[in-house]
Amino acid sequence: QVQLVESGGGLVQAGGSLRLSCAASGRTFSIYTMGWFRQAPGKEREFVALVTMGTGNTVYADSVKGRFTISRDNARNTVYLQMNSLKPEDTAVYYCSTATTGVLDLRRPNAYNYWGQGTQVTVSS
Repeated sequence: QVQLVESGGGLVQAGGSLRLSCAASGRTFSIYTMGWFRQAPGKEREFVALVTMGTGNTVYADSVKGRFTISRDNARNTVYLQMNSLKPEDTAVYYCSTATTGVLDLRRPNAYNYWGQGTQVTVSS
């Protein structure tokens, strides 16, 4: 089992910044990739960014490329999502997740085994 705890969400004006954190505990040695997804009301959960814990390789959704940065601290089993130039359409609940393999498409939720409780990000116009 892996437990994930997110923090850092909140309310910010358009153009502002927020930094989300996700701390993993438990069987962290099994983590291959950590990802961030988001879900707005009435919409499906969508991929935001991922980082491979071993190599540090990153992948971003087109909608956040150039504005968001994902990073990891292996010593702390923590992943961060720095969000800059926020837009109202970034408003959603943001979820941290872990995948133990790279067999499935890591941009899809079904590739991930464990999920955090989510943290609300609200961007006002």
